Amino acid sequence: MANTTVLLREDIENLGGRGEVVKVKAGYARNFLLPQGFATLATKGNIKQIEQEREALLKKAAVEKATAEAQKEQMSAISLTFERKAGEHGTLFGSVTSMDIADALKAKGYEIDRKRIVLRDPIKETGEYTVSVKLHREVAIPIPVKVTTEEGEIIAKPVEEKPAKAAKAAKPAAETEAAPAEEAATESAEA
Repeated sequence: MANTTVLLREDIENLGGRGEVVKVKAGYARNFLLPQGFATLATKGNIKQIEQEREALLKKAAVEKATAEAQKEQMSAISLTFERKAGEHGTLFGSVTSMDIADALKAKGYEIDRKRIVLRDPIKETGEYTVSVKLHREVAIPIPVKVTTEEGEIIAKPVEEKPAKAAKAAKPAAETEAAPAEEAATESAEA
């Protein structure tokens, strides 16, 4: 497959940072990076132009990081609580998604894009969770999220019966160990 060398104009997750020259599949560059303006072809002229812009980009990146650090300090005391309908075992009727978290943060005065909220799967059970919010490529903040029922309680999941099965499995093993000892005792009594 053909590869193309491109110059990144924006930070791309799992690919590289702004101003880096990377090799990508030709189709990825042609169909996504170039039309969206995330990258340009890495020609000598474009590389020279980016090198000239690099100082401005470094200053801009430093300002963005400082702003993110300041925002992290402001947000350090935030915790979110969601009340949802839940079944008897704490399973939610619905879920808490990154969009819900973004809306709750917006209500508290912080405009955070939902794509910056790292939530692997939507929250589907009551409980306490920690959700990471990426304020900058190098700055993330953990936010405690509490999901309760409409009555304000966290329902604990019932304990599974696997330990009881393990105890039952251990019992026959103990009986089989005791059986040879009993046989040996009867044999010595007979002798």
